[in-house]
Amino acid sequence: MLWWCVIVSEAAMYGQVQSPQYPKPYPADLHQQWDLDVPQGYQIQLTFNYLDIEPSVNCFYDYLMVLHGKKILGRFCGQNSIDPDHPGNKPIMSPDNHLQLVFVTDDSNPGPQQPIGFSAFYQAVDVDECSLPVLEDSDPPCSQICLNTLGSYLCACHHGYHLRADQHTCVLDCGGGAFTESQGTLSSPGYPSNSPLAVDCMYNISVEPGFQIILNFSSTFHIEEIYNQGPTCLYHWLLVSIPGEKPRKLCGDKSPGVLHTGSPSVQLEYHTDSAGHSRGWSLHYTTQRVECEIRRSIINGRVTPDFAQYFYRDYIHVRCDLGYKLMMDGKEIRSFKSMCQHNGRWHMPLPECKIIDCGVPRPLLNGGVIFLSGSNNEYRSVIQYHCIEPYYTFRGTNYGTVSLLLFHCYCLTATFPPLSVNFTCASDRKWRASDNDAIVPPCYPVCGRPSVDLTLRDRVFGGRPAPEGSFPWQVFLMSGGRGGAIVIADRWLMTAAHNLENAKYDKENLKVYVGNIKISELLKFPSLAISSVHVHPGYKNNHMRTNFDNDIALIKLNSSITFNANVMPVCIPPQDAELNTFGLVSGFGMTEDWNTADNLRYISLPVVDQDKCHMWIEQERATRRDVAPLTANMFCAGLPEGKKDTCSGDSGSAFVMKDGDMYWVAGIVSWGVDCGQPGKYGIYTRVTQYANWIQKTMEEH
Repeated sequence: MLWWCVIVSEAAMYGQVQSPQYPKPYPADLHQQWDLDVPQGYQIQLTFNYLDIEPSVNCFYDYLMVLHGKKILGRFCGQNSIDPDHPGNKPIMSPDNHLQLVFVTDDSNPGPQQPIGFSAFYQAVDVDECSLPVLEDSDPPCSQICLNTLGSYLCACHHGYHLRADQHTCVLDCGGGAFTESQGTLSSPGYPSNSPLAVDCMYNISVEPGFQIILNFSSTFHIEEIYNQGPTCLYHWLLVSIPGEKPRKLCGDKSPGVLHTGSPSVQLEYHTDSAGHSRGWSLHYTTQRVECEIRRSIINGRVTPDFAQYFYRDYIHVRCDLGYKLMMDGKEIRSFKSMCQHNGRWHMPLPECKIIDCGVPRPLLNGGVIFLSGSNNEYRSVIQYHCIEPYYTFRGTNYGTVSLLLFHCYCLTATFPPLSVNFTCASDRKWRASDNDAIVPPCYPVCGRPSVDLTLRDRVFGGRPAPEGSFPWQVFLMSGGRGGAIVIADRWLMTAAHNLENAKYDKENLKVYVGNIKISELLKFPSLAISSVHVHPGYKNNHMRTNFDNDIALIKLNSSITFNANVMPVCIPPQDAELNTFGLVSGFGMTEDWNTADNLRYISLPVVDQDKCHMWIEQERATRRDVAPLTANMFCAGLPEGKKDTCSGDSGSAFVMKDGDMYWVAGIVSWGVDCGQPGKYGIYTRVTQYANWIQKTMEEH
């Protein structure tokens, strides 16, 4: 970039002209012009007190040109009067009161010593006091440079000197002061020439906190050293002062080399007395960032980025290994970042990586949980959920294969679901199964597997007492009379709809009991609380009971039953299930001597061919008006010789069949004609016909 500048001075008796940035090196790519004027009737006398411009043949690259109009009075460059193109101190006179200076530099200034430029004075010439001879025993008007002015004169100094307050005497300029750049070069006055005598020069280097100054002295080093009982820096010295340390005096002819100050500030004081000889010193200073120490290893974690050293303004992050969390002062933090400060310390101390935990495992209703490995719910701890066997089990989906006839209960198992499910504390702090599922499977009731298995023989009417645990689905129902019901789920019972007529189908008039085979024991405990009653919509309520079609109802309980050996649901069949040859019936109805039973009794009955049963019913209906018709929603069971049958008080109880080791409810004790008489059979509601209705009712309520 070329800088073009024209400076026009007002007419004055005198003035000063200096190159840009003087006494510092002038910039490259410069074209600057000064138009000088003095009052009319005067000549301009231009005198250079200093000129240091890059020398070249005929001043081809950098030059200062003096013109009067179009006439070139001189084209100057070089460093001293030895150079042929240097003006020296000889004044240049203008023909009149106008003079023009043009300073041109090219785009580079090669070499380690950058040229400084020029400094010149101009004046209107009248009487030259500076040319007068100096009288004996008197001093010249100026110690270095005298500049004549109208009626007076001015004193100036050579480069490296400055004018004292007396405006006559020039003293050496130390070149000291304050240095705030991150690097730089310092030297003693006149270096590498001899240092002047009687000087005290101060150099203050101060950089941003967080940086440390490094002094690198050049090999040419000489400060007078006096040998007085050993070498001492008695008269000449360089004093290096670092905050917090004892000042260090340097002298002799051996370079100190590299000094690491460890400080952002340092002061150098150079002193010479009025005698002696020192060539001086030179140094180049640099800076480096303060280092922060760090603990390299973090248990179960790591520091990033991984540098060999960390310096001022460096940032670090701490990340924990999988399954661990960042902890500081006993509290968990989401992330951690720390910066190296100017004092060499991290602005935050390092955290710890502690193992995560998944919390206390959720309790499992009708089941339990144990630890297989690990402790305190920590990462990778393994727990095992299990259901209370044999009354509850896990569903087969994802955990095992099992055929669910409807829902809530398991039956007809081809492959049993697992007895337990393992969960591991994962890195997301959730207990997860092997398929990554975080949902603990519920424990479902096992249906149709009593703790006591009976042979399909004997009957209720004329049957025998049922052993404890043989019919855990049996319910004792009171609704103005006595009857039975069936446990089919933890909150659902099933019974014959006609059992509810005396109670007017009102839950407040019903009482149900479970968990014992003796009525006398059952009545010692309160009835189960009932939430709602649901009678099949196809059941017809009439005073003269002549139709038992759709004789089925569901009772919903207020709360769930906890199943055990004495209370367990029976399985509900699918709609296409086929009846077996024999079944078991239990109940609290009449015994063979026409007494009501206190102990639950049971009987094994064969299923009667549907056509044969239909023919018998039609024969009865031909002679009796109180016999109800047989529909496809019913089936018959019993022996032609009689004496073994369900009877009054058994209604609503289950007619169950066995498939493998599982019992399912095929029928509900509904009605009959003269129970226990020869040629008479019991009639049962065919449950398979109502599988869809049972499922729909339970889902909707």
